[in-house]
Amino acid sequence: MAEYRINDLAEASGVSVRNIRVYQDRGLLPPPTIRGRAGWYSDQHLVRLNLISRMLERGYTFATISELLHAAHHGMRVEQVLRGSPKGGRFRNFKRAATITIAELKKTLNATDRSIALSQKLGLLVKDGTHYAIKNPELLEGAEVLVKAGVDLELLLDRWVRVQEDLEDVAKSFVGIITDKYFDENLPDLGEKGVSKMADLIQTVRPMAHDIVETTFRKALDEQISKAIGEAATYFDAARDDETMPVESGGRPAGQTDAGNETTDVGTLNTDTGR
Repeated sequence: MAEYRINDLAEASGVSVRNIRVYQDRGLLPPPTIRGRAGWYSDQHLVRLNLISRMLERGYTFATISELLHAAHHGMRVEQVLRGSPKGGRFRNFKRAATITIAELKKTLNATDRSIALSQKLGLLVKDGTHYAIKNPELLEGAEVLVKAGVDLELLLDRWVRVQEDLEDVAKSFVGIITDKYFDENLPDLGEKGVSKMADLIQTVRPMAHDIVETTFRKALDEQISKAIGEAATYFDAARDDETMPVESGGRPAGQTDAGNETTDVGTLNTDTGR
């Protein structure tokens, strides 16, 4: 992967050093990797700069570019961006107030002592005296919607704990790509240059691992949602078939007979001859 000092990046992208710093200040461009006193940029920065330049040429404002880049990073669709900012909900108001009481948690989320403890373990709530500080109001708002729909809060939190444990293993496996290669009896002999190289490799793995996990999870989630919708459709189809099946005057579906009996055309049957 190519690396650039800021002057090299400016030359490669056609964007002035001053504008590169402006884009960073506005959050459009991620900061460089700092090694020693120098900042180093990657090909990802170059791609982002080229994208920003094309969007500016089309007349997009910095605010719009920032919103679109943020949406793309989180896998949002265009219609989700165009919905505008959501109205401040119950938990956003609590965030401004900084805390929420146990009574409010129990009222809005049917929270139990165990679910509150799990929320603290996951970093969703932080004990603050007799109250709790809310660290992620959006998640609590989503949880409230699920609870009102009949989903058990503890079930949701247990899933979160399981995902966290699974992802810890995933993270360990990605970091192990580098540590398995360098962490042995020769590690003390690597020297400053070797250790620096190893640290850079780990930082290279970081965004790659994040993208792999995010892309894989999004695909798996889409597949499971499609599968669930397909299963639901079979129930609707079965119900529709039952509703449209013709029924005889006796209340029995057309063509259906009592068990063990056969239907016979008796229109011309002669009881004496059996013909």
